[in-house]
Amino acid sequence: MSFKSVAVIGGGSWATALVKILSNNVSEIHWWLRSEDSVTFVNRYHHNPNYLSDVSLDLSIVKPSTDLEQIIASSECVVLAIPAAFLKNALSSLPTAIFKNKKVFSAIKGIVPEHNLIVGEYMHSHFHVPFEQIGVITGPCHAEEVALEKLSYLTVASPTISNASALAEVLNCRYIKTSISDDIYGTEYAAVLKNVMAIASGICNGLGFGDNFQAVLISNGIREIKRFVDAVHPIKRDINDSAYLGDLLVTAYSQFSRNRTFGAMIGKGYSVKSAQLEMNMVAEGYYAVACIHEINKKFKVEMPICEAVYNILYEKNSPRLEINKLADAVN
Repeated sequence: MSFKSVAVIGGGSWATALVKILSNNVSEIHWWLRSEDSVTFVNRYHHNPNYLSDVSLDLSIVKPSTDLEQIIASSECVVLAIPAAFLKNALSSLPTAIFKNKKVFSAIKGIVPEHNLIVGEYMHSHFHVPFEQIGVITGPCHAEEVALEKLSYLTVASPTISNASALAEVLNCRYIKTSISDDIYGTEYAAVLKNVMAIASGICNGLGFGDNFQAVLISNGIREIKRFVDAVHPIKRDINDSAYLGDLLVTAYSQFSRNRTFGAMIGKGYSVKSAQLEMNMVAEGYYAVACIHEINKKFKVEMPICEAVYNILYEKNSPRLEINKLADAVN
């Protein structure tokens, strides 16, 4: 089984990259863009005006529209690729039953604020999507390298392996290799937490810490992620797999990582607001760290890196003092 019609919800760089990838194997891609101007532009010029604008789109396959309800109704599989902070608002006008019999995959690396739920949990609780019909798309994979058709890897996770296999099949192409997993909790939480770790990495870079400390920080980071995902959903998993460790490494070190860039600006003295305005892109880790802070009140996992990032971003503690304190705690 593979999917012939897929909806991609979101107009950012990762959504655009997914549309490009899927165009290799899917007959119809129904692409939701928020503004009518963007739809008009894509139809006229065959590329996204705002993100990955060098990517040429095949409009015999790609059908852009602002009609979210119609897009979902026309598709077998729905891929959510908008920032978690805006997911609730984007879907707010939809009838609860619209996702009935749809396979729903999250390509979002964030937690829905206010509810403190990962995307799969949010779709289950608010739209009654069975967990068996929910999946996750995770890296290690940057949209910018997809645009350049550099060899990249994706992990598709779902409790229903046939669903994961079906989406993995249509994502697999000359420059994308895929693997499958049944760990929707671990892969999604790890994808959330790696953004927080990337902010920490960026802060350290902005403060002038070198590669040696960064290596120690990230090796502690993967252990912190393991402690948390094992507490939240204790199943057998290898945290060194690409979906966990690989995704962390690329996000913590890559020049394309918006979370690392955001962190570097904070380390250099920018306020949160000024960094967000200058980037003009959403750093998911900013919202995620507050959600993780609240969720961890229940689990009480030792998370010194996340706590340091939370203290810097939300308690407005000195980045220098927090990282110096963290430097004494890691090993």
